[in-house]
Amino acid sequence: MLSRTADHLYWMSRYHERTENLARMLDAHYRLSLLPRPVEAVRRGWAATLTSLGMRETYEQRHGEVSPQAAVHFLAFDLEHRGSILASLRSARENARAVRGTMPSEVWETINSTWLEARGFGRAATTPPIGEFVEWVKYRAHLTRGVIVGTMLRDEAYAFSRIGTFLERADATTRILEARWRELDPGEPAAAAASEWAVLLRALSAFEVYRKVYRDNVAPRQVTELLLLNESMPRSVLRCLTDLYGHLVSVRNAQSRETERRTGELQAQLRFGRLDELCAGGVAEYLDRCQRRLNEIADGISRDFLVPGF
Repeated sequence: MLSRTADHLYWMSRYHERTENLARMLDAHYRLSLLPRPVEAVRRGWAATLTSLGMRETYEQRHGEVSPQAAVHFLAFDLEHRGSILASLRSARENARAVRGTMPSEVWETINSTWLEARGFGRAATTPPIGEFVEWVKYRAHLTRGVIVGTMLRDEAYAFSRIGTFLERADATTRILEARWRELDPGEPAAAAASEWAVLLRALSAFEVYRKVYRDNVAPRQVTELLLLNESMPRSVLRCLTDLYGHLVSVRNAQSRETERRTGELQAQLRFGRLDELCAGGVAEYLDRCQRRLNEIADGISRDFLVPGF
């Protein structure tokens, strides 16, 4: 497969996965907004999310002080911000268009129709309520992923599309958890903290899974363990790394062994490690280290398979 083709498929999937993960972050904030919370706690939560996404500086350059309304627009509808949901949908469509001949027509038609429908959301007259918008984004992400899995030949094109998906999802899960840990107030009543972590689980479609696995009250450490170390949980970092490693092996070349090693090393650390040992220096700090490791893996994938400097 040509490097440029692999590059487009990889980024097509990363951008589509990014839209769902951003929607889930917005969903968590929307659900939290329905709880009785101090204004400062709300502002601190948005600031923590922007920081964990690496977008705090860009946001403040454009909007100044953090506010819920400006943050929602910045992360969801701002086409001039390349990290927003609408901009990511546009980028996914552009990458899919470049390689539409390598995929079934249903995949291209689904991605294209998603963008055509999304174009109107940035206009004030047609912007839906945020709860309705995030549900639409999640639905379209599920639909696109289902069409890819259900129609694509299990060849290199499929493998690169899945590599992009699992790398992006692993990174997003660490960022969602990091934002919540940085927002955590040690003086907050246990009941209030439990309800906020339950909101996070619901936003990640993981509440019922948590109840099945732990059969206990919602607690920050157990939520973190589920989303970081439980290989049966589809959105956990360990599950994503397991799938990512398998697809990297299927497309390996003469220079990709170091990238495979780094991926396998991080996977093994999470599979055989204990949360208390991994996070001995702080949960947020460990999640930040995970993000750096994932960025190194992404750099290796770009170097080994994709278009240099693309």
